[in-house]
Amino acid sequence: MSDQLRPRSKRSKQISPIARHGRLKRSNAFANVAKVLAAALAVVMVSGVSVAALATLNVASSIKEGVVLDNETDGPIPQIDSIDGGANLLLVGSDSRVGQGDGYGDPEVETAVLNDVTMLMHIAEDHSSATVISFPRDTFVAIPECTGPEGETYSAMSSQKINTTLNYGGLSCTVSTVEALTGLSIPYASLIQFNGVAAMSEAVGGVPVCIAEPIVDEHTDLDLAAGEHELKGLEALQFLRTRYGVGDGSDLGRISNQQVFLSSLVRTLKSAETLSDPIKLYSIAKAAVDNMELSTSLQSMDTMVSIAMALKDIPLEKVVFVQYPVNYVDGGVAPDEIAAADLIEDINNDVSPTLAPGEADFTSVGPVEEPVDPAAPVDPAAPVDPAATEGALSSNVFGQDASELTCSAGRALENQ
Repeated sequence: MSDQLRPRSKRSKQISPIARHGRLKRSNAFANVAKVLAAALAVVMVSGVSVAALATLNVASSIKEGVVLDNETDGPIPQIDSIDGGANLLLVGSDSRVGQGDGYGDPEVETAVLNDVTMLMHIAEDHSSATVISFPRDTFVAIPECTGPEGETYSAMSSQKINTTLNYGGLSCTVSTVEALTGLSIPYASLIQFNGVAAMSEAVGGVPVCIAEPIVDEHTDLDLAAGEHELKGLEALQFLRTRYGVGDGSDLGRISNQQVFLSSLVRTLKSAETLSDPIKLYSIAKAAVDNMELSTSLQSMDTMVSIAMALKDIPLEKVVFVQYPVNYVDGGVAPDEIAAADLIEDINNDVSPTLAPGEADFTSVGPVEEPVDPAAPVDPAAPVDPAATEGALSSNVFGQDASELTCSAGRALENQ
């Protein structure tokens, strides 16, 4: 399988952070007021508050018929206020080319519809933090018995890749699988395709990203020089989809790359330039509902607004993006059960995850306006502040928070 993960030559048991973020100085220029891919999660949730006051009826009229989840029950629609308690929401990105137009591959080619992006957002009960967990698409998991789009029942399977669940039983089956894997209840879910990601990055006006080393990927036609780029439309989608162009060419490198983009997206959405522009806010919400399939629990605009209200005041440093911990196995990856248990315990206890300090194979770069020097590695002998490691998760849990300005590093063409 050409899209299969390949074991690393030097590290077979533990996975390294592959996109090699370089940490930049924090900026205080972003307003700390009112998640993607992958981009859609932050767009819908953070922008919904202001949009509701502008065009609730217009946006709501665009919402497609909802997907019924196995765990949904009838109940009162939340009022336009912060949602009561915590919440879990799953964002699924489909690789289907059907109806997506040119630029994403041949729509006539018969392929399985896979969920190449599966991201879970957890909002703490006291609304003090939010954690977004990315599940590597080639993770072998047990798929429980689940209900399909037409109410049909699918039998359980003991071990399949998580990205087959969308093709197997639809969005509801993907939700049930993540619930079984994590033990978390997920009452809200949404599905997005290629056009949706491109449309929402356009609506937000572009997302600034830092490139430490050039990213060239002939598979997605992406070609980005080192420096800062404002990504939107097709180019934003190419950046989110590239895997051959970053890290070791695996899906894990792609997840790390997506975290760079999503962190910047959150900063953009929470900036005064976005919040003070009603046309931009309306465009974001309209692009979201026009291009997403929602669970019936998210059909109500009031529900979207209530979730957004819970998110709007969370500090950037408390919006944390992490990769679900895995180890390489034959043909894919498998959950690192010990590290995963610690991560889920933090989620259950509403503790914002503390990540272990970065390793020496991260690339250290300066601010983007200075020349990028990818040859300056972090000194592995540098002292580590004990306070930074206290309560930290396993070093096999990689990610960043939204306040950290990080850079993506490309993978040379000769290594692809």
